[in-house]
Amino acid sequence: MTEHTEALAPAVQNTLRDWHRFVETKSEDVLRPLFAETTVFRSPFVHLPIPGRPASVLILGAVVQIFENFRYHRTFVSGTHDVALEFSANIDELKLKGIDLVKFDSAGKIIEFEVMIRPFKALEALSTRMNARIGPELAKYKTAAPA
Repeated sequence: MTEHTEALAPAVQNTLRDWHRFVETKSEDVLRPLFAETTVFRSPFVHLPIPGRPASVLILGAVVQIFENFRYHRTFVSGTHDVALEFSANIDELKLKGIDLVKFDSAGKIIEFEVMIRPFKALEALSTRMNARIGPELAKYKTAAPA
């Protein structure tokens, strides 16, 4: 993280550092405490937000297992509690680009995590892999989502 993350609140800087540690280790033990219990995940697959820490941990724990050659390129900081993380990865021969939009609370916990991915073909491949890996388990969180 060589970008201007020093503008972020100290607790947010710590969580962001631990987020990058999660990406490297793929450890759900590192991931779980980064999220507020009431966090909301916004998926590129569904139009309604998916509420709660368990859903976010399930989704992101699966994604890091599916992506190959995952790496962050740039971090964009907005204020003291919001970042956008530009990334790239592969799913087999498909190359994808994406952005993670992350909002933190005053304690540095992630309260909103939104993902955008292109191109569509890579998004389709990710959807297929995610459904095979966690589809039935994720479905119960989607039905809990508020309208």
